[in-house]
Amino acid sequence: MTEAGASGGPGGEFSFSRFVAESQRGAPGVDESVRYAYAADVAMLKGFRRVKPIELAAAATVRMYKDVLRNQLLGQTIKVGPTQFPRIHAIAAHCAKTLSVPVPTLYIANNPTVNAYTFGTDEDSFVVVHSALVDHFSEDELKFVIGHETGHIQNKHVVYNTVLHLLKTATGMFLPWIVLPAEIALSAWYRRAEITCDRAGLLCCGSVETGARTFLKMASGSQKLYQELNVEAYLEQLEEGREGPGRLAEAMASHPYLPKRVQALRAFSQSALYRKAIGQGDDGLSMEAVDERTSEIIQIVKGKTDGNKDGGEGRA
Repeated sequence: MTEAGASGGPGGEFSFSRFVAESQRGAPGVDESVRYAYAADVAMLKGFRRVKPIELAAAATVRMYKDVLRNQLLGQTIKVGPTQFPRIHAIAAHCAKTLSVPVPTLYIANNPTVNAYTFGTDEDSFVVVHSALVDHFSEDELKFVIGHETGHIQNKHVVYNTVLHLLKTATGMFLPWIVLPAEIALSAWYRRAEITCDRAGLLCCGSVETGARTFLKMASGSQKLYQELNVEAYLEQLEEGREGPGRLAEAMASHPYLPKRVQALRAFSQSALYRKAIGQGDDGLSMEAVDERTSEIIQIVKGKTDGNKDGGEGRA
């Protein structure tokens, strides 16, 4: 079944921003998340923030790094705006409106790797989009990717996202005995945060097929092969990859393996929340059921889920 686009649907104009505003009324902790967020992401992030000295140290480190990086970006990339790459700016504005956040600052970087990422602080974030991603992806696929990055901003991921990047690339800034435990903990959280933001991307593009196609394009990287991509054949790799000791390497990865993300995205597309948001009715799975199914999908060792059983609190 083809999904309604982000700009329409049976119910008329896409109205997830109004839906988010209505769902947040009177809800505690709404500054940390919204109802689509993966509960295990929310629980771990709250756990980090309870350790106030770590929170303050992380924010201070990121604030210093952010200012240095901004100068580098202004000197080496192109800043997107209404008069500079207006098509990309319009996509960013669409995603910001959909998720009810200010339009993020975007930079286009000359890089042959298909990638995008978000850095900064919760108060001052920016998104870097590699030029290869613009060349390889359609407008709807860009909505999924830029919506994903905007989801990091909306869900207050940015400080810890940037700290994880620093741990992986600039370990000289930290005491050696701190790096590995912190990297393991932050990577475990970030795999969950990526699930939340894949859902944000889906809300922005309005098509689970589009979301799945972006993952397959990332995995293949060849424009000559895009017309031959087969999602169902790709997903057969999911079960095959669950066998053997090499699967444990994912525990140190900052992102779940891509076939898992496709399956988790499909689970969210069956939720009542998503179906209502795109104007396809009120029926569907509860978010608790979606999260339980997602936990089973993204588990690394069978029987040990990455779900909200790992943490004590659910979504805001």
